[in-house]
Amino acid sequence: MSILVHAETRVIIQGITGRQGKFHAEKLLEYNVKLVGGITPGKSGQVVHGVPVFDTISEARQTIDFDATLILVPVAGVLDAALEAIENRVPLIVVIPEFIPVHDAIVMREAAKEAGVRLIGPNTVGIISPGKSKVGMMPGFIYKPGHVGIISRSGTLTHEISSNLTYRGIGQSSCICIGGDICKGSDFVDILKLFRDDKETRSVIMIGEIGGASEEIAADYLMKTSYPKKVIAYIAGRNAPDDKKMGHAGAIVSNGIGTAESKIIALEKAGVIVVERMDEIFEHLT
Repeated sequence: MSILVHAETRVIIQGITGRQGKFHAEKLLEYNVKLVGGITPGKSGQVVHGVPVFDTISEARQTIDFDATLILVPVAGVLDAALEAIENRVPLIVVIPEFIPVHDAIVMREAAKEAGVRLIGPNTVGIISPGKSKVGMMPGFIYKPGHVGIISRSGTLTHEISSNLTYRGIGQSSCICIGGDICKGSDFVDILKLFRDDKETRSVIMIGEIGGASEEIAADYLMKTSYPKKVIAYIAGRNAPDDKKMGHAGAIVSNGIGTAESKIIALEKAGVIVVERMDEIFEHLT
């Protein structure tokens, strides 16, 4: 088992004829992802790496079946692309681009909830179930099939921790980068619920960071539900100064809210193993 993506997941790319779309289409195919089509308005009939291109998702539906889309369009077109996927009830929508206006992200999130589809991102590297499939930008060779689930606000730290797990012979069940923006389509609790019911996942790593209350909300969920699996957390940004954005749009401490300390206290109270250094994570998995 795995969560969100598996070996039979059929994927399209919105923006497949752009530079990023072409590049990542090739990388998906190299990872044996079932990439079945692409969407670029005005480019219907073209082919990218053997993959057919359509003007719209509605047009593609008439020819191919798919259950996930990877959005790789310029920022100005992200909202329209996401809403098109939501209106067509694509079950899994992964929004890669960053710098999405907060209002656009809110509109996407609420529309996805109303439609009952899963939205990941924006500002994410995507999702991978190692050895099975991916809907994202992860370099597949640093991931290995196994039993550790990962939920992260940071794409870079998703890669770093997974590659170090792989180096130590510890595989991953699924790795989900939920994104580093203030407003996200899915948050820690949403993914924790999926891992809870996944028989392949034996333990979960949460990679959080300063800013917002996502980690505290996750801690409250874990405490109230008596979560049945070991959860290990690392919070980035412990030494970040107040009122200074640290990389991600959501990584900012203001007026004492969203501090690393508040997150650590909440998570430890919920029984989560919180590590000070990333290398300590591996000690709790062996």
